[in-house]
Amino acid sequence: MLLAFDVGNTNIVLGVFQDGRLLQNWRMETIAHRSADEYGMMVNQLFEFEGLHLRDVNDIIISTVVPSVLYTLQHMAQKYTGKRALVIGPGIKTGLKIVYDDPTQVGADRIVNAVAALHKYGGPLVIIDLGTATTFCAITNDWRYVGGAIAPGLKISSDALFEKTAKLPRIELDEPGSVICKNTIESMQSGLVFGHRGMVCYITERMKAELAVIDGGGRPVKVIATGGVANLLDDGVDCIDVVDKMLTLEGLHYIYEKNKKNYAGRSKAREQDWKAEI
Repeated sequence: MLLAFDVGNTNIVLGVFQDGRLLQNWRMETIAHRSADEYGMMVNQLFEFEGLHLRDVNDIIISTVVPSVLYTLQHMAQKYTGKRALVIGPGIKTGLKIVYDDPTQVGADRIVNAVAALHKYGGPLVIIDLGTATTFCAITNDWRYVGGAIAPGLKISSDALFEKTAKLPRIELDEPGSVICKNTIESMQSGLVFGHRGMVCYITERMKAELAVIDGGGRPVKVIATGGVANLLDDGVDCIDVVDKMLTLEGLHYIYEKNKKNYAGRSKAREQDWKAEI
């Protein structure tokens, strides 16, 4: 079995693959000060609840945008499965050509999403990841990652309203019945949800037009959305073609398959080094 971790700023999504099929997936809160043992016990409990066993994990792959959590998960992987994790970063084969001023600045999650979406849907693509931040990525049909945009996510915007104003409350993110609302909570929900939809569609339409010129193949640009609030934002808009909540986990599986031969050799060669580190 392959155990895959997608570490975001708010949540960690993890999934288990067997024979290329996603068996199960879970979501837990990202907590930087949580220890390797705490993460190990939580993962073990999730496995046991589904009748799975950590001893059956053959390999582990990690994508993270939270560097402080990476070492903890690597330590956890070694201690609880005896495996050295493959980490998305420099030296990993993806098939993408990153056309960016500094390719190392592109988040691991954005690269993983691009690989998965190209495999599943073909290009050219606009990928929207609706998480802590809302990111937009533009990818050509010939696997060039040509850039994107980053905006505050829906939850960040909601938290900012609560934290930076004296009287506005913290609210649940939900769609109110109408844009014109008659109480504070629904008025905030209206501005946040409908406003974010408008921002998403405006950026998407502009990006599609620019990407069509860059790609130059005359092919229609597909728009794929993923992330924690993708379904909430997709309702009521027509700028998103597909919502794929498992896109990042599936991208991790594709990248693992592309790198597993080299990963196995490197893992064995560096096993003694890892033991020395811990």
